[in-house]
Amino acid sequence: MQVYSAPLRDMRFVLHELHDSAGHLEAIGRTDLNGELIDSILEEAAKFAQEVLLPINMSGDEEGCRYENGVVRTPRGFKEAYDMFRENGWGALSSPAEFGGQDLPEILSKMVEEMQCSANLSFGLYPGLTHGAVLAMLDHASEELKARYLPKMIDGTWSGTMNLTEAHCGTDLGLLRTRAVPQADGSYRLTGTKIFISAGEHDLTENIIHLVLARLPDAPKGVKGISLFVVPKFLPTDDGRPGQRNGVTCAGIEHKMGLKGSATCQLVFEDATGWLVGEVNKGLTGMFTMMNAERLSVGIQGLGVAETAYQSAAAYAKDRLQGRSLAGAKYPEKAADPIIVHPDVRRSLMTIRAYVEGCRALAGWVAKALDLETKATDPELRQQSEDFVALMTPVVKALFTDLSFEMSSMAVQIYGGHGYIRDHGIEQLVRDARITMIYEGANGIQALDLVGRKLPSHMGRLMRGFFHPVQQFIEDNASDPNVLPLAKAFGALQQATAHIAQAGMKDPEEAGAAATDYLRLLGLVALGYMWARTAKIANEKLPAANGDAGFYKAKLSTAQFFNDRLLPQAGALWGAIKAGKASMMALEDAAF
Repeated sequence: MQVYSAPLRDMRFVLHELHDSAGHLEAIGRTDLNGELIDSILEEAAKFAQEVLLPINMSGDEEGCRYENGVVRTPRGFKEAYDMFRENGWGALSSPAEFGGQDLPEILSKMVEEMQCSANLSFGLYPGLTHGAVLAMLDHASEELKARYLPKMIDGTWSGTMNLTEAHCGTDLGLLRTRAVPQADGSYRLTGTKIFISAGEHDLTENIIHLVLARLPDAPKGVKGISLFVVPKFLPTDDGRPGQRNGVTCAGIEHKMGLKGSATCQLVFEDATGWLVGEVNKGLTGMFTMMNAERLSVGIQGLGVAETAYQSAAAYAKDRLQGRSLAGAKYPEKAADPIIVHPDVRRSLMTIRAYVEGCRALAGWVAKALDLETKATDPELRQQSEDFVALMTPVVKALFTDLSFEMSSMAVQIYGGHGYIRDHGIEQLVRDARITMIYEGANGIQALDLVGRKLPSHMGRLMRGFFHPVQQFIEDNASDPNVLPLAKAFGALQQATAHIAQAGMKDPEEAGAAATDYLRLLGLVALGYMWARTAKIANEKLPAANGDAGFYKAKLSTAQFFNDRLLPQAGALWGAIKAGKASMMALEDAAF
């Protein structure tokens, strides 16, 4: 079976020691909060994830969602779990108090989100999408629409979705055909079909609020003619209850490789009543508020799945007896040694561990910036934080999810044949992780966004928010031998950045050819920076650690493994980037 116990000690390390929760709370004006309260919230979230969500993860995958005459039923236990989720306020953690939220920091909310994704990713999608829809409406909807929808969405009574994709149009939204016709009362009538709509229909909430991209009759062609609308499943009554059924129906659900407890729907809009969110023909601005939030959340999904893969594989490796250690029997009293004694199994476990803990540290850095971009009192700090989040969003989305699939697959390898069958639930993690590399913008698109938009934006201003602190840390700790691997990898990143900037100006295909390798290189350096800082803290704390000595020793060993075995990939990535597009683009289309 799947093994998961929330990594609370590591989460506390990331929050309080690595990212200085006390200083952060002061910077965002939340001196009413403290580390004790944050820890108690984490502990309660852990109980919910472990005791409520994890037990229905494998059964939810086996049962899946059922579609019957336009109605979708979620797996057994999901409705009861969602009711507990809503009643305990887990969906309202970081939402504004003005509309009933708890207004807690994002750096805490992301930790809670990770636990839910570790325990049951399918379940986590339902409230996750609602949170994204809330953010889009907060930034772009009228005060009237906010008052009508946000309190119910934030308290979880109603849920939310995003509706972009159509059968002929995925990434290229300029091709979408769903139309919106203005009405005399200020509303619009929407007609069209959307596919791949996560949580588009289900039985968890009393109403579902769809955010839909559509085109007005006189709209310009392409992406400059797209508007955003809020379209409820049931039209709200004056007293805020679900009223008449709107003209939106579910025509079917997809039969997927994974995430079977999450309903992925085809929605048909037939003269459905909707209201404009934001300005006419400026719908992508609003939708990208939601999509960028979801991209960070998808990265957290990947992290969550990889954590469960690690814990499950580690437990199995300590229990499975097979062969003897190459150095001689380590457990002579047993018929064989557990497979954890074998170097290759340890290589796999250490690889997963180093990536998972590094990603958690990096997620904390980005979440901290999410708080600062909206709540810091210093305008310059807000701008710097906004730049940093914009730069790191494609990195978190693509790096974390690529690694999640790779690490889940590595966990299957540790299990051997037992990982390939369903009994242990590890193959489910591989299947669930795979979609995270695709939805909310496939990872190749994230890489193109990084090199094509973020790299040159504002004459490279976004890059400074990452480059400057890393460079400063390297200079301040130049005498530390543990920092040397980071310095080498950072040098490769600097050279690759200059190369892409120059080559891309002459030939956009050169930048495109380098994009995926560059994103991985930037991600590796970011993880290396997190591990270098982690090792520095661990070395400082270890002499007086007492009961925590084992934790800090493990941090130092894992940091060393990352430097020895994973960070050297930076040199190979720089070599691939330098090679350019020539061999990649050499074949004629017909030769494939």
